[in-house]
Amino acid sequence: MSATFQIPIAGVKIGHATDTKVNTGTTVCLFDKPSVASVHIMGAAPGTRETELLAAEFTVDHVDALVLSGGSAYGLDAAGGCQAWLREHNRGIPLDPVRIPIAPCAILFDMRNDGDKNWGRYSPYRELGYEASCNVTTTPSLGRVGCATGAATATTPGGFGMAASMLVNGAEIFAAAAVNAAGSPLIADGQHFWAAPFEEDAEFGGYGYPHPWPEDAKIGRTKSGQRVAGANTTLAIVVTDAILSSAQAKRIAISAHDGFARALYPVHTPADGDLVFVASTGQRQLSDEDLLDLGVVAANVTARAIAKGVYEAL
Repeated sequence: MSATFQIPIAGVKIGHATDTKVNTGTTVCLFDKPSVASVHIMGAAPGTRETELLAAEFTVDHVDALVLSGGSAYGLDAAGGCQAWLREHNRGIPLDPVRIPIAPCAILFDMRNDGDKNWGRYSPYRELGYEASCNVTTTPSLGRVGCATGAATATTPGGFGMAASMLVNGAEIFAAAAVNAAGSPLIADGQHFWAAPFEEDAEFGGYGYPHPWPEDAKIGRTKSGQRVAGANTTLAIVVTDAILSSAQAKRIAISAHDGFARALYPVHTPADGDLVFVASTGQRQLSDEDLLDLGVVAANVTARAIAKGVYEAL
């Protein structure tokens, strides 16, 4: 039985849909109410839908859901399935006579795994997006599920991980990560995670750092030596109950990418499409000092979520 994670923020659920034949899947993060969101992309080969809409200078800064999917560009269809579910539940921006649900999407590349990609005229991702929306829960599964079903890193299986923390002022924050990196979460050829200094309660084994330090730790391990654009990608969603503007959410997304660098080596390569969404449910006021702390903790929980996803996939 796979491990699960208790989402600490009210009004947020996550659901998975998995296709074992294709060896792929989709994950949906659903908000009970429209939530402020932003995104920051650091990888050189992203695949996205409606991310430009989240820039602070544009009109729409709230989302109904965020969608992560396998399938490379085919996986962008998953957003349509999530949107269909949202429409059935009367969600979206009211523009008479219809509502337009907003569900930005990002994808990772899992097309070289052993799954059967001969799916016929249409890919399965629209239906996977709908199924994942139906499956949302406050205790989602971790490991090789949903969008990370067919994922891999340079040295390990890929996986879906989550981690949470609380600021001194009581604000909650959690990260969810789908790990399909070109690089490695492990130091050299051992079992020690790069993210070890940020681990809590032995959540990914409690191995700490290796001693003595491996001489070849600085060697950048990549999937079969891959340096080709678009063949990998780690995706993350960071959610907080703190009140954030679109511009502030953008700054937190930038900070959260530090968690990628703490958990993966190499990272943000030409072969990755690394991306972080940040969303705010807007329940707790922050001071300027709190906002700085939120950025620090966002990076920490992102690093932990990446390592946890791989640990649960091993």
